[in-house]
Amino acid sequence: AELDALIDDRLVFIGPDGLAYDKEDDIGLHRSGAQRLASVELRDLRIEAHGLTAVAVVEADLRGVFKGEPFAGRYRYLRVWSRTEDGWRIIAGSVCAIPAGDDADD
Repeated sequence: AELDALIDDRLVFIGPDGLAYDKEDDIGLHRSGAQRLASVELRDLRIEAHGLTAVAVVEADLRGVFKGEPFAGRYRYLRVWSRTEDGWRIIAGSVCAIPAGDDADD
């Protein structure tokens, strides 16, 4: 229910597999258990506001399962938020792995 309230019906999200997901796909991954996070450690968060739009970038150390495959590593998420009549909602985003040894401040 919380994800449903935060994610806009127009969501476009590029997953770690390079595929484009819509809102139902994204929520379905969580509901079905195809995506499960065992640990999350947030390392950095940057937010830039642009009128009724905001861009958030966060770096996180994650461990879990995605579509039956275990994973662990550092990832960077991009989220685009839009202020709607229902409040701030995520309209777009992506996640990608940060290769080991890369300096996140580059």
